[in-house]
Amino acid sequence: MEANCSFNAYIQRTIVNNWNSDALTDYQGVTLQYHDVARKIEKLHILFEHSGVSRGDKIAVCGRNSSHWAVAFLATLTYGAVAVPILHEFNGEQIQNIVNHSGAKLLFVGDYAVKTIQAETMPQLEGIINLPDFSLFVSRSEQLTYAREHLNLMFGSKFPRAFRQEDVSYYQDQPEELALINYTSGTTGFSKGVMLPYRALWGNVEFIISRLGSKVKAGDNLLSILPMAHMYGMAVEFLFGFCNGCHLFFLTRLPSPAIIAKAFAEVKPALIVTVPLIIEKIIRKRVFPKIQNNRVRLLLAMPVVSKKVKEKICSEVYQAFGGRAYEVIVGGAALSKEVEQFLLGIGFPVTVGYGTTECAPLISYCDHKEFVGGCCGKPVDRMEVRILSADPEHVPGEIVTRGTNVMLGYYKNDEATREVLDADGWYHTGDLGTMSSSNHIFIRGRMKNMLLGSNGQNVYPEEIEDKLNSMAMVSESVVIQRGDKLIALVHPDKDEVVSFSRDELVEIMEQNRIELNQLLPAYSRLAGIELHDEEFQKTPKKSIKRYLYQNY
Repeated sequence: MEANCSFNAYIQRTIVNNWNSDALTDYQGVTLQYHDVARKIEKLHILFEHSGVSRGDKIAVCGRNSSHWAVAFLATLTYGAVAVPILHEFNGEQIQNIVNHSGAKLLFVGDYAVKTIQAETMPQLEGIINLPDFSLFVSRSEQLTYAREHLNLMFGSKFPRAFRQEDVSYYQDQPEELALINYTSGTTGFSKGVMLPYRALWGNVEFIISRLGSKVKAGDNLLSILPMAHMYGMAVEFLFGFCNGCHLFFLTRLPSPAIIAKAFAEVKPALIVTVPLIIEKIIRKRVFPKIQNNRVRLLLAMPVVSKKVKEKICSEVYQAFGGRAYEVIVGGAALSKEVEQFLLGIGFPVTVGYGTTECAPLISYCDHKEFVGGCCGKPVDRMEVRILSADPEHVPGEIVTRGTNVMLGYYKNDEATREVLDADGWYHTGDLGTMSSSNHIFIRGRMKNMLLGSNGQNVYPEEIEDKLNSMAMVSESVVIQRGDKLIALVHPDKDEVVSFSRDELVEIMEQNRIELNQLLPAYSRLAGIELHDEEFQKTPKKSIKRYLYQNY
């Protein structure tokens, strides 16, 4: 570990160095410069200090992405308190459980989440603070009430000659010290609180800046699409962008494809960080319809003009993402092979990374120039990765990793910690993969998702679903097992089903099954496809909650 690996020093340095630059903007709203962020952080530090918050106390933050979400989070860490980011998609009961389990002393809450909570169910809280204006929603402490009412006076008294760069001084964190507890969205039961130390945050930011800091410059625009309460969005969009001196735009609303497309065109981000669902919808809805016609197919089949046609298609796709991005980083789940092959085929700068909340989140990544189809990058700096297999290049085994980014454990859950962290510090991901001689990692499935065929062969449902999702009328699918048979549940494309009767849809799915089975080995062929009228329920990173459908 490097001698100077303080995360808070990164925050302090970027604020001082970019003092008069734009920092945070609520899309189509107010912009805060780095000195504005510093002032707001300092005021919250005064509020914490005078309301009795101590170093190590837990402070929860729950709300949609916004400038004030970022300020509250940064203020918590730079004060030396422990941040507890909570996904705003969680319902009132889930928010209550996390606040109570973490023992949070304060809760910052957005105007959407505030409608779902009941203060009386969270008796340990001393106060609930509104994110939009930092006003008090609930106060159970005279100290907190007094501090909030006199905050501007206290700030003026502390800095009578104005607040300057030299006044920025943050808590000096230690590498192993607890920085935040991130409760996983999870796909099975109640989520676990992942304890992440300051070194893990530093390790992620240090790596991303070392790889992308020369490509994405200070002052460049970034668009924050992913929830900051999820480690992928927090580290790769928010923390990297802020520590790199970039100007971050927060959508502050539900990121529909139409809103995202409009924001791309206006913000023109220098880097795009996304999940497969978003990029696949943009490609399938806005790009494929323009190029999947006889004329374009004919031109692509002609060697003389094919290169120019691909360059033109790539240029149009690139413009759909704002026209300035160094690359598009996809993570959180596997990218559809159809979409991935299309993007690689036209020379589009796409890459796929891999990580987990327990690694804050990065385990692997590579630049798009090194990207190999189907992979999810190479091990990041300061992280070792192994495949527990006798033949790691060809036979899938569990992916294990250890290093700077790995968590301390699960909060108040030693048993769960022992199940995934072994005595030598290896974190057992539960993912199956292979690793090439060039160190590219290939995910082959989740161990918990793996099905056992009737002849004892391992069946990886994700591989079947990837092929099925590119077939006619299929929007998304889940492969389940009934006895010794494999069945696919399919949610059809809602924009196309209106033209077909139920019987016709059933016939189309049967044809899909026949065609799909020709591509699959005998032990993983489908016995049937069943229509599922509703979209499958998903985690915040848009992975299907498989466990809900196993007994269908």
